[in-house]
Amino acid sequence: QVQLAESGGGLVQAGGSLRLSCAASGGTFSRYAMAWFRQAPGKEREFVATISWSGGSTYYADSVKGRFTISRDNTKNTVYLQMNSLKPEDTAVYHCAAKYYRGNYHSTSEYEYDYWGQGTQVTVSS
Repeated sequence: QVQLAESGGGLVQAGGSLRLSCAASGGTFSRYAMAWFRQAPGKEREFVATISWSGGSTYYADSVKGRFTISRDNTKNTVYLQMNSLKPEDTAVYHCAAKYYRGNYHSTSEYEYDYWGQGTQVTVSS
């Protein structure tokens, strides 16, 4: 059983930056592909970014490509999401998710992930 805990959310002005962290415990972190999803009020949860078990491969939603960077540190059991050039439409609760998988396929569907964190709120003011 893997537990995930996000941190780093907050209120930021448009154009600003935030760095989210997701600390994992209870499993062998390097056996899991990791991802970030987000959910805005009244909207479906949507895929943001994913990273392979080794950190060697990443994949992004078109809406964040070039602005967000996902990374991981397997020695610290942590995955990060660096968010730059934030826009009001980035406002959402951000969740990290883990999938037991050591291949190279990037899963963008929430239904393919096994474990989820509680989320951290990101609010971008205009």
